[in-house]
Amino acid sequence: MAAAAASRTLLPVARRQLWGFTRRLPVRGAGTQPLYFGGDRLRSTQAAPQVVLNVPETRVTCLENGLRVASENSGLSTCTVGLWIDAGSRYENERNNGTAHFLEHMAFKGTKKRSQLDLELEIENMGAHLNAYTSREQTVYYAKAFSKDLPRAVEILADIIQNSTLGEAEIERERGVILREMQEVETNLQEVVFDYLHATAYQNTALGRTILGPTENIKSINRKDLVDYITTHYKGPRIVLAAAGGVCHDELLELAKFHFGDSLCAHTGEIPALPPCKFTGSEIRVRDDKMPLAHLAIAVEAVGWAHPDTICLMVANTLIGNWDRSFGGGMNLSSKLAQLACHGSLCHSFQSFNTSYTDTGLWGLYMVCEEATVADMLHVVQQEWIRLCTNVTESEVARAKNLLKTNMLLQLDGSTPICEDIGRQMLCYNRRIPIPELEARIDAVNAEMVRDVCTKYIYGKSPAIAALGPIERLPDFNQICGNMRWIRD
Repeated sequence: MAAAAASRTLLPVARRQLWGFTRRLPVRGAGTQPLYFGGDRLRSTQAAPQVVLNVPETRVTCLENGLRVASENSGLSTCTVGLWIDAGSRYENERNNGTAHFLEHMAFKGTKKRSQLDLELEIENMGAHLNAYTSREQTVYYAKAFSKDLPRAVEILADIIQNSTLGEAEIERERGVILREMQEVETNLQEVVFDYLHATAYQNTALGRTILGPTENIKSINRKDLVDYITTHYKGPRIVLAAAGGVCHDELLELAKFHFGDSLCAHTGEIPALPPCKFTGSEIRVRDDKMPLAHLAIAVEAVGWAHPDTICLMVANTLIGNWDRSFGGGMNLSSKLAQLACHGSLCHSFQSFNTSYTDTGLWGLYMVCEEATVADMLHVVQQEWIRLCTNVTESEVARAKNLLKTNMLLQLDGSTPICEDIGRQMLCYNRRIPIPELEARIDAVNAEMVRDVCTKYIYGKSPAIAALGPIERLPDFNQICGNMRWIRD
């Protein structure tokens, strides 16, 4: 789902996150391991609340400069610690679009204390991993290490974001690396389609721009642009130092005070306001009949992280689900859309998504089809969307709620996803939502609520569409908009 995040490891290996697929849910609970309800079913059900409530506490402390320190101690021999920064490509303009991602590339190219070689050797000798990624609203630097090496990991992270040399030679070398990365991204059609989707849904706004930026910007970004971005956005109130695994919160707090307590105060000035973004129902079509398959994404405007309707939309997203023809099929597939797609051979795969930002979001579906079935598949998708608005059943909603809760718990398997969950939720909600609270909010959803919320955001709305490949048979935009109401077979 489209190129929503670009990622760098210590070695020159690129990894990109996708926006809001169900595998990376925007809101997740707390926990150190998936729950296992074995043995007698009644006894395990009664024990479940006690098991959930026994998860480690997420402790939060705010420093005088606004930096928040949050951690969960699960007593492991390893830990993950990182800096979650409320700054991504959304805070760029047309001239400097790509700076946040460029800066992430420069993170491991040496500091005033360490050369690039020294940094690499130190990380390898610790047996640790250092990584970073950029999304539209956040930049993240994190390290995985033994718990005993927590002080060194925090010191390295502090050194990277505060003392990077940003040498001219390294900038020129990395410029070429990013340009090659852009060429690689162009071969990932899913990411290309989702960049197109953002470009048309949020046209002429910050969310419509890509994370990597245009080629001309990459060729012109200089050291001053990078330094300006750091001094403007890397401020205490916009940073969370998060940790999970075998970490002591008091120790982490002392490390934060020592390494960040005074230095971040130097970044004076007001915190930039969140650039406003407006959704526009529209489309981008790139027809290429030489391509074997059509790739299409369709989405309506959804809501931000903290909106009351977020949970309902997450349940609706789970109801639509995902399917790939390698899964096989049958009438017992949990998703009715999957049943229709499978038995009608309508597509190679589809995946629903619910991507949330601070004040807006995209709720929709990405599909890969053959040329002859594009129109039929889109018709069935819109039929299923209208069914969510009108006659979805309680049994379907109950199954989707259980699947959603299971997915959330399974996501939190290990210190790294837990640390990521802490950092992201602290930036989005200024707190970590406990599992019992999140499960209670999911359990409160019923079929009537799903119908009402889906009607509010889907029925009669103009969608955003991005299509690539042999799409001659794709219906025109007005017809697609008309089918966002009742559809006659």
